[in-house]
Amino acid sequence: MWAGRAQAYEASFGRLCAHPVPRLLDAARVTAGTRLLDAGTGTGSAARAARERGARVRAVDAEPDMVARARRHGIAAEIAALPELPFPDGEFDAVLANFVINHVGRPRAALTELHRVLRPGGRIALTLWSARRGAGQELLGRACAAGGAVPPPHLPRLDPAEDFPRTPEGLTALLAEAGFTEPEAAELEWEHRAFAEEWWGGAAAGVATVGLVLGAQDAGTVVRVRAEYDRLCAGFAADGEGRLVLPHVALLAAATARPPLSRRRPG
Repeated sequence: MWAGRAQAYEASFGRLCAHPVPRLLDAARVTAGTRLLDAGTGTGSAARAARERGARVRAVDAEPDMVARARRHGIAAEIAALPELPFPDGEFDAVLANFVINHVGRPRAALTELHRVLRPGGRIALTLWSARRGAGQELLGRACAAGGAVPPPHLPRLDPAEDFPRTPEGLTALLAEAGFTEPEAAELEWEHRAFAEEWWGGAAAGVATVGLVLGAQDAGTVVRVRAEYDRLCAGFAADGEGRLVLPHVALLAAATARPPLSRRRPG
């Protein structure tokens, strides 16, 4: 769903996913000199913001096109896919995973690997789409359903054995299971603002799951979905510049890396 789509992602859903970045940096306690890994960097929005704070940033992403675009923004990015990272134990003071865990097939193994590359006492901060969804998140999916789009059988699906509740409690439990201490999570709500054509453009370019659904339809179905999309857009308020006001809900969590067993004090 991401191959060759970095530019389309950056121009559409990338702006949406950049919204929590300042809070992520605060939760990970990123300051000047912090050795930071941005895991699943995408086009590098979080990595760039961390660099502006003076952090020493490294970044990885599984998709070569994303890595190439992040590099064009001056980020030291390389190709790597969770749950296997090319870094030694304890390499980083902080790790960011901005809307990454919802895209991996083995979330527990991914978090365990992120714990491994953190120094004892290092911080992780991550975001994840919540089970409770805002009306803006549902817009494109509602248009697909109303237009008769049928999800293709090849959509990526998480093994039920790997799944977990997409709630603050479910996410903190997952972090604790991966070895983190003092996990905290809460819902984050915001109103994303985008022109109707911009919001449609990401899906039309094949970005994300909704893009895979739309790209699997015949031309007539796409026309019907677009008509339903235009109809549904009328139900959303517009700001002074004509952009749709799209409510979204996500989870933001942070935790601390536990010292290895050999370094813990008795009792």
